[in-house]
Amino acid sequence: MSRRDLAALPKAHLHVHLEGAMRPSTLEELSMVAGLPMPEVRGYGSFTAFVGMYRGACDALRRPEDLARLVDEVVEDAALAGAVWVEPAMYPAMHVGRIGTEEEILDIVLDALAAASHRHGIGAGLMVSADRTEDPAGAVRHARLAVARRDRGVVAFGLANDEVGFPPEPFEAAFALAREGGLLSTPHAGELEGPASIVGALDALGADRIQHGVRAVEDSELVERLAEEGVCLDVCPTSNVMLSVFPSLEAHSLPVLLDAGVRCSINGDDPLLFGPGLLEEYELCRSAFGFDDRRLAYLARCSVESSGAPAALKHRATAAVDTWLSG
Repeated sequence: MSRRDLAALPKAHLHVHLEGAMRPSTLEELSMVAGLPMPEVRGYGSFTAFVGMYRGACDALRRPEDLARLVDEVVEDAALAGAVWVEPAMYPAMHVGRIGTEEEILDIVLDALAAASHRHGIGAGLMVSADRTEDPAGAVRHARLAVARRDRGVVAFGLANDEVGFPPEPFEAAFALAREGGLLSTPHAGELEGPASIVGALDALGADRIQHGVRAVEDSELVERLAEEGVCLDVCPTSNVMLSVFPSLEAHSLPVLLDAGVRCSINGDDPLLFGPGLLEEYELCRSAFGFDDRRLAYLARCSVESSGAPAALKHRATAAVDTWLSG
C-alpha cells in the first residue's frame, strides 16, 4: 500500500477554534506575563470542564499583540501541516473587557490574519461564531458584525458551545442575515446532541457545513440526506473520543459516514486541549481507520471544496490533491 507524505497533501483546516489552537508554550509564556497560573489543559472528563479550561486559555490573552501573535502562530501551524487554507473560528465577546470592544477585537484578528496569510503563504478566512447558550439577539448582532467585515476576511458564521438544551432553531434570524450577507453557514451540531440538532441546523440555519455532525449515523434517513445534499461534516476524531461522544476511535462514525457518501473534512478542533493538530489527525485516520491514500485525498478535497476560500485557490488546491495522489 502506498503511503504518501501527508504533510504534502494540500488540505484545508475548517474546524479549529482560534484560542483552542494556541501553542502550549505560548500559553505558558502569556500566563506568566499576565501573572496567571498556567491552566491545566488535560484530564477533563466533561464538556463543562473543557469549557472552563478553554476560558482559562482565553484569559491569558491580555493585549492586542497577544491576539495577533496567536493568529500568526495558528496560521503558521496550519501551513506546517500542509494546509493551503485555514478557517479559524472565534467568539469575539470572549475578549471584551480585556482587549477591546467586539469591533476592535475582530479588526485586530482580521488584520493579523491577512498579515499571517501573506507571511506563511497560505489562504485564511475567519469564522465568527455565536454562542448558543446566550440570547439569540446577541447572535444577530454578531451576524451583522461578521457581514460588515466580509470584504476583510470573514467567510463563515458559526454557532458553538454546549448543544444540550440549546437547539439551533432560535438562531434562525442570525443565520439568515449571515447567509444573505454572503457568509457560509457553519454551525456546530450532532456532537453532544443527536440527529435532531443536525436537522435543525439544516432546516433552520441553512447549514453549508456542520461542525462535527458525527451523530448523524443514529438516523439513516439523515445520513442519506447529508449525502444527497453534499453537506460537509467537519469531523474531529480525537476531540470526539476525549469528550466521550464515542468510547473509542474504533467506535467512531467517520468510516460509516464516508461509506454512505457523506462529504467530510478532518480537523483538530482544539489542539491545545486535545493534543493532535491537523496533520496528526490525518495520520490518525491512516493508522486507526486504515484509510488509504485515495480516501485521505478525498477528505482533503472535500475540505478545500467546502471551505470559504476563493475559487482560484480551490481550483489550484484540488488540482494539487490530484497531483499528490497520482505521484
